[in-house]
Amino acid sequence: MQNIEGKVHSLYSGSEGELGKDPCNSIKAELDGLAGDRHRSFERESWGAGDKQPEGTRRRNERQWSAVSIEELAEITTAMDLKEPLLAATLGANLCLEGIPNLSRLPKGTILKFPSGAELMVEEYNPPCLDMGKKLAAMHSTNSGNSLRDTAFSTAAQYLRGLVGVIDVPGVISKGDSVTVIPYQVPFWQR
Repeated sequence: MQNIEGKVHSLYSGSEGELGKDPCNSIKAELDGLAGDRHRSFERESWGAGDKQPEGTRRRNERQWSAVSIEELAEITTAMDLKEPLLAATLGANLCLEGIPNLSRLPKGTILKFPSGAELMVEEYNPPCLDMGKKLAAMHSTNSGNSLRDTAFSTAAQYLRGLVGVIDVPGVISKGDSVTVIPYQVPFWQR
């Protein structure tokens, strides 16, 4: 798979206890996460559901950042028949990228490289959760006037929800920056 060139559409950071995030023009990526963001840390507690460890287990934080794509948000918006577009900030994403086909399907180990030298490494796909579905159902209405089911987001966002990962190299990421996606490739000595 060849490198892909994309762009930073928008950036977000958020404090403790909020599902959404606030827009910003730039964000500082440090080895322990993004400055000012609630997910910043080398470690976290397991949530139980979706984690390999029992709830409350102290573990490595594989979600120092999260990213979605403007194109996949548009697909989710259409699938949910939303009157207003779904926003990256509402989903609690840190980065909204554009021009990267199938962002949510990039494999673990893929690198997102920015002009400052910052590198973010993909850890995993970020599956849609029921809590977010409930929040969106309360916030949004459909074009057809029907109420949203709490599960509408989970259904519509399957394999479109974005990615989470860790900071591999620190640096500053700014709105409008180019981003080079370097997909993971099996090392030559393992082929």
